[in-house]
Amino acid sequence: MKITYLAHACFKIESKGYAVVLDPYEDGSVPGCGPVREEANQVLCSHGHHDHNAAGCVTLREGEGTPFKVEALASFHDDQEGALRGNNLIHILDDGVCRVAHLGDLGCHPTPEQMEKLRGMTALLVPVGGHYTIDAKQAHALAEELAPVVVIPMHYRTGKFGFDVIGRLEEFTGLRGDVAEYPGGELELTPGMERQTAVLQPKNA
Repeated sequence: MKITYLAHACFKIESKGYAVVLDPYEDGSVPGCGPVREEANQVLCSHGHHDHNAAGCVTLREGEGTPFKVEALASFHDDQEGALRGNNLIHILDDGVCRVAHLGDLGCHPTPEQMEKLRGMTALLVPVGGHYTIDAKQAHALAEELAPVVVIPMHYRTGKFGFDVIGRLEEFTGLRGDVAEYPGGELELTPGMERQTAVLQPKNA
């Protein structure tokens, strides 16, 4: 399974010739991020906000059968049961070899039942910026509890891109003892890879 970090909370996940784009953002909606212009077989969005729900920016292609079993877990965009920002979907993609969870704009702790489903992932794509989502400390604690093989941070700010009100990437990576920085935006997932916090360079930033 290949993961490509496009920017913000947007990823492309590919397996056996089939591609899924998660949480594409509208043109100009995220400071410093270029437009999403991808081809894929499927688009999944965690919620309806413009920086996560631009399905029209992805060109859909047909023909391939999906290798993914997809499960969506209903959660909240805040810690007040959606009263502030509404609902959020966590997506789990399983191709029979690797399992990946994209937490979307998670703003609360998952329920005990959801925690059981999220344990032991091959990769956990987790927001770390705070303000709109869980923050760096909460993301770190959640990753420690869920114990995925690979933790990939998203929805943060750097000197080049991201909303001013959210936290910087290093606020999260400074809490992690296993950071691996990759020069590009792609990561091949394999069952036997080393445990790590993988920092990918956004393709569109």
